[in-house]
Amino acid sequence: MHIPDGYLGPQTYVVLDAAILPIWAVASARVKRTLKTRQVPLMALGAASSFVVMMFNVPAIGGSTGHAVGATLIAILLGPWAAALSVSIALVIQALLFGDGGITTIGANCFNMAVVMPFIGFYVYRLIASEGATTRRKVIASGIAAYVSILAAATLVGVELGLQPILAHTASGAPLYAPYPLKVAVWAMFAEHLLFFGWIEALATMGVVGALAKQDSVLLDMRPAAKSLRWLWTGLAALVLLTPIGMLAQGTAWGEWSVEQLTSRLHIAVPAELEKLSGVWSAAIPDYAPSFIRDPRAGYLVAAIIGSALTICITWIIAKLLARKNDDTTPTTPIAPAA
Repeated sequence: MHIPDGYLGPQTYVVLDAAILPIWAVASARVKRTLKTRQVPLMALGAASSFVVMMFNVPAIGGSTGHAVGATLIAILLGPWAAALSVSIALVIQALLFGDGGITTIGANCFNMAVVMPFIGFYVYRLIASEGATTRRKVIASGIAAYVSILAAATLVGVELGLQPILAHTASGAPLYAPYPLKVAVWAMFAEHLLFFGWIEALATMGVVGALAKQDSVLLDMRPAAKSLRWLWTGLAALVLLTPIGMLAQGTAWGEWSVEQLTSRLHIAVPAELEKLSGVWSAAIPDYAPSFIRDPRAGYLVAAIIGSALTICITWIIAKLLARKNDDTTPTTPIAPAA
């Protein structure tokens, strides 16, 4: 769902780039009112987990690939506004440093994955897992919420891509940006996530929610952790070490093809403006492949380490600046009275 440069025309990307700025401003104001200092590490951990999980590409029929996002999980733990900031930070780092997603399309990618996903996921989860819900109900609700949220975001991506031939084309009708019409783009994005990637998002979310319910259930009530987060940090480290598995999936996600792939693999003429915009940004570590490392698997792992570390640091700093002060004096669990 990382839309590259050149796939959206200015009629679309300018609007979404402009729209994401006030959303970030509102999110910062909301997080400033609700985030507790003791929740700062969890927010940083959530952002880094989203960054890393997006590196695990999964194959689908037709040679395409996709990945989970983790936005709904963060929203369940910290609320949708904190999730919006967390996933946005991960997406911006992916675009700027690794060329995963375009620079002109940062607003679109953040709107789709960091706004639509956590908000839909959060409210679907709350609708199903009302106050006092059992652990089983919470786990099931998290899976349904994650599935619905990624399906909604993917469908929106299809709409954005499919509108381009209508919004911008030559006198002869040739598209200038994304080449596929609305019915093709929407169906391709919807079907892939309906059949494949939605289930991955759901199962991953359910697994983590189930583990949290056993290890530290207060996190599912959007409260600061009652226990150490060391086990979650260990889990993140394990995910980072396993990221080379994400290279096993062959192919490119639908709608994320390079100019070379459009001509050599798909055998279609590259739209003129798409080709121009495709080279607007040169990432320092394109495709998560550091130029100073020969082995691609080792390079992918190093990129995961660099990206997750940078995501943690930036999110931690932003969250620390926003977090409420002097709000950690009340214990999260009742203290037994003295005998």
